[in-house]
Amino acid sequence: MYALISRASDPTPAVEEVESPVLGPADVRVRVAAAGFTLFDAFVAGDHATLGLPDVIGLGFDFSGTVLEVGPEVTGLKPGDLVAGMHADPAAPSRAHASEVVVPADAVAPVPDGLAPEEAASGVLSALAARQALDLLGPERGRLLVTGAAGSVGGWAVALAKRDGWAVDALVRPGAEEIARSAGASTVLTELPGPTYDAVLDAAALQEAAIAAVRDAGRFVGTKPGRDVPAERGIAVSVVLTQPDGASLGELLPLAATGEAPVRIAARRPLAEAAKVYAEAMAAPGSAGRWLLVP
Repeated sequence: MYALISRASDPTPAVEEVESPVLGPADVRVRVAAAGFTLFDAFVAGDHATLGLPDVIGLGFDFSGTVLEVGPEVTGLKPGDLVAGMHADPAAPSRAHASEVVVPADAVAPVPDGLAPEEAASGVLSALAARQALDLLGPERGRLLVTGAAGSVGGWAVALAKRDGWAVDALVRPGAEEIARSAGASTVLTELPGPTYDAVLDAAALQEAAIAAVRDAGRFVGTKPGRDVPAERGIAVSVVLTQPDGASLGELLPLAATGEAPVRIAARRPLAEAAKVYAEAMAAPGSAGRWLLVP
């Protein structure tokens, strides 16, 4: 198989021929159809030491593809099934930016009818991040501001929060207002307001600037693990660390298939051009959508 490999001695990742990962009893092996780029991939490729990672690692979180093999303990999935999922171990020697990937069966979900494999791959990480961030806000509803609402995570957060019963406003860069409106935002802002919201979901990672929009004793969820925003004014602060969740993903992907949640793909590029794609994707605005690598 082929995989995109990052070596600590070289800041530019390269596609290499590697051994296929061993299939565990509760795992599935998937032939990758498409895999999404994230800023974390580019950051890790340039600096293993900061996160204490091995000298040689694979890259890529979310993917879609066809099941090739299932472990003896796996039920409900079989070879030939089209699935989407997430590889969460950044220390693994190969990951989703590869021709095939092995993950626990409970990290994937079937791709529903009406959703193309590339569309499914573009939504996995964004949908799970948005869902898990909203869950951190707890059951109480009110007025919610989503920053970065024109991006992939922010767009999903707006759509899901509206379904959850929040009154949702959006913060975007000028020129991206319509993207947030189409996701379901009631009001679209291009500048941060004062402390007026019951909660802020900071998909844009504005950090301290965004918590200023939360009322006293409100709630704030950040999206930069390891870089928590200091609590102030009695505000409950938490940060989302997105985890694989096939059961939740199985409920989220149908929303993309029906158009209830956003699917936006900026570009599709061959896995063999991954190093070039990383540079292109880093320079592109988040409102353009997800960049995908296709083996």
